[in-house]
Amino acid sequence: MDSFATLRQADAALRVGSFDIALFDLSLPDGDGLTLLNSLRQKGARLPVIIMTARDQISARIRGLEAGADDYVVKPFDLNELVARLHAVLRRYGGDPNPVVKLGMFSIDRSGHRIILDGEDVQLTAKEWALVERLAATPNAIVSKGRLEEALYSFDDEVASNTLEVYISRIRKKLGREAIQTVRGLGYRFVAGAN
Repeated sequence: MDSFATLRQADAALRVGSFDIALFDLSLPDGDGLTLLNSLRQKGARLPVIIMTARDQISARIRGLEAGADDYVVKPFDLNELVARLHAVLRRYGGDPNPVVKLGMFSIDRSGHRIILDGEDVQLTAKEWALVERLAATPNAIVSKGRLEEALYSFDDEVASNTLEVYISRIRKKLGREAIQTVRGLGYRFVAGAN
């Protein structure tokens, strides 16, 4: 879990990182979390967001939900309630009624665990799919090597020092070299407009 004390820090992290869900506070030293939420939604970001704030007026809640928040909690809140709300929002995103995402020349079917390139199914192994899914969740954003290795660790195998690079190479052979860009010292990015 990462935390950021200002809007500027959070915005910078969201530009280069990959996150499963975000909690936005409305009272930050350099502004209101709704500003960042509005910016994300205008860019088409599908990141699940829960707003947390001490403001308990109905009008503040409505503004947050209309800005694109998925849920809203008022401080002080019980930690168990927050965890339950996080799980509920993540479940809703997992049950997306339209699980096919179009990214450039790729169609990614998250529920079917498949990727379609130029109308043809690309055969991916389970590990390759796990990496593509993690990268494509935030197209054009940098995903750190550590976050990608986490996707491989879930297979209960030891991950050697070059395992990630081997799988990235295999995926590039199947999707095209330009589909996954290496960002030296930071990680990799799925290039949505790859041709």
